[in-house]
Amino acid sequence: MNIDRDPERARPALDALFRLKKAAVLGIGVSNIPLIGFLREIGISVTACDAKPEDSIPQLQQIRELGAVTCCGEGYLEPLNDGGFVIFRTPGMRPDLPEIKASVLNGSVLSSEMELFFELCPARIIGVTGSDGKTTTTTVIEKILREEFSGRKDVSVYVGGNIGTPLLPLVDRMTERDFAVCELSSFQLMTMNDSPDISVVTNITPNHLNWHTGMDEYIAAKSNIFSHPRCTKAIFCGDCKETLKLSEGHNGRKVVFSALTVPDTSDAVFLRDGIIILREKGKETPVISANDIIIPGVHNIKNYMAAIAATSEFVSAQTVRKVASTFGGVEHRCEFVREINGIRFYNSSIDSTPSRTDVTISSFGSRVNVIVCGRNKNLDLGPLAETLSENAKEVFLTGESTDGVLAAADRFRAEHPDKYFPAVHVYGEFDEAVKASYSLSSPGDTVVLSPSFTSFDRFRSYTERGRIFKEIINSIEEKRNNG
Repeated sequence: MNIDRDPERARPALDALFRLKKAAVLGIGVSNIPLIGFLREIGISVTACDAKPEDSIPQLQQIRELGAVTCCGEGYLEPLNDGGFVIFRTPGMRPDLPEIKASVLNGSVLSSEMELFFELCPARIIGVTGSDGKTTTTTVIEKILREEFSGRKDVSVYVGGNIGTPLLPLVDRMTERDFAVCELSSFQLMTMNDSPDISVVTNITPNHLNWHTGMDEYIAAKSNIFSHPRCTKAIFCGDCKETLKLSEGHNGRKVVFSALTVPDTSDAVFLRDGIIILREKGKETPVISANDIIIPGVHNIKNYMAAIAATSEFVSAQTVRKVASTFGGVEHRCEFVREINGIRFYNSSIDSTPSRTDVTISSFGSRVNVIVCGRNKNLDLGPLAETLSENAKEVFLTGESTDGVLAAADRFRAEHPDKYFPAVHVYGEFDEAVKASYSLSSPGDTVVLSPSFTSFDRFRSYTERGRIFKEIINSIEEKRNNG
């Protein structure tokens, strides 16, 4: 691996690696194998640590074959006691664990795979964060750029971060003409000391409060995406109070996008008579009609607005129109699954917060039957009860969050006796709830899996939850009319 060590460019993680010559990778899994391989390729000694016992880590032998030392099970962080490591934590691990803090005091340097990638990447980095819409916005940006440069062999588009392929092993292929589009979570951003060249904040609502110490820490983590000098343009949602507040504190170039108002900033993206308008330095340019976007909902109009703002210097309106009229959406995000006997089923398993459920089920324009399930992240369920009152026809409830949702529903009914609240059906198993959503629905109904909670009470990920939902729906036999 040939690494350009330009002395004019600040690269604290890389400099620490070559100074200390050893790294600790915390968390052993498929996603960390490329990082371990990269570190070994540049001559760094690696200790890979994981809380799981050795016999439950299928990648263990592969990691050892790469030349890494492993420490698993109880006491897995003990190697940090020696100090002198560059520590790469898995994003879901708190950076303030006592063992990590003590190791840093003993000469270790806390970094991350993404931070190292930023230091090494010569391509233009477009980063996307937010509580909702990150993956769709990231994917739209990627697709717009790929379409624009499809005939150019000298420009490549990479996508990664919280989605896609790990980007660090690909960094030696990249050039300054390329693009790296990165979805970035609060977990990844929390300790970042660098920002993308172009940064997008889709929105900020309460999320991951079972992990973060509170909203202040969560917002501070999100702010890292535009807080460092590399960021030359930051893009904010003008329809979100918290995001708009962040934009007011940003002194660099900023673009505000809104589907509800016309921002008073010099650079903005907004709707006028159903047309998405791009304003740059006071000049307004019509880009596309909102009707060109085939994935439903105002939230997806906003996702396109963010993507238009992020790519305005590089792509044409014709390219945006082509993508908008052909891209049917990302899997597990308001994904149409099947119509059975006049009942339409949608998979939005990604909806792991009440705010996402609100956006998803309100986008249909009429009441839907919604499947709510999963594990709560210490979020207030009052807004979910209000969302269900306003947008749900019937609710099919299962999982660890059941008692909390029922309690929130009872409180809502007591506080708002004049308001409609849908019937709630409770089931012990996920498949029972899904099958009941079909048997109790009527032709013309829409059923949406929009869980509002994480998948971890029963599934390893929201993708597994969505896949199983689709398998159940696709296994239902359609009634035949033999008359």
